[in-house]
Amino acid sequence: MDADKIQLSIKEASKELFRKFGYHKTSVNEIAKKSRVAKATIYKYFESKEIILHEILMDHLALSLKDLVTKLHPNISKEEKLKLLILKTSRVSYTICSEFIGWDFIRESVNSQDFLKNLSNELEILLVNTFISLPDFKDVPLEKITYLMKACKAITFSFAFTSVTVSDVRKNFISFEKDILPYLIQPVLS
Repeated sequence: MDADKIQLSIKEASKELFRKFGYHKTSVNEIAKKSRVAKATIYKYFESKEIILHEILMDHLALSLKDLVTKLHPNISKEEKLKLLILKTSRVSYTICSEFIGWDFIRESVNSQDFLKNLSNELEILLVNTFISLPDFKDVPLEKITYLMKACKAITFSFAFTSVTVSDVRKNFISFEKDILPYLIQPVLS
């Protein structure tokens, strides 16, 4: 089997196990067994279980963002495009953290803060690069797009630490959409 197929097999097995049992409760031994490779093979391609998770999440986010961009209606305003992409990406980010990692790990693990910071920074880069590549945003200064992404990221990632129930999350997203996001977008487009 070639290297790409082995890596894909490891990531697919990991994704399935993380969704089923959560990141924290899935061992590298279980990943090796599920992907039908030796444990040493996993470490040949991935330095840690955390790196596997990170790659799974970034792959998922990149694919989701690409899908969101292609499905945007061409006749909506710049403001509406920004709003829709930010909201949908934020929701996807929150959902994948819930599905793959588990909030117990995020709230209780010593490593989770660094992990989320790295994930958040890469998500910011992915979003900024996506926005500046869209024809509608070619004239928007990079600093303004970066500011918007940093602000939105900080607010939506805080949901993970302040929300106790799914209902809280919904309320936070509704508040973000109606009370905060319009005021973040306006100066970026002016």
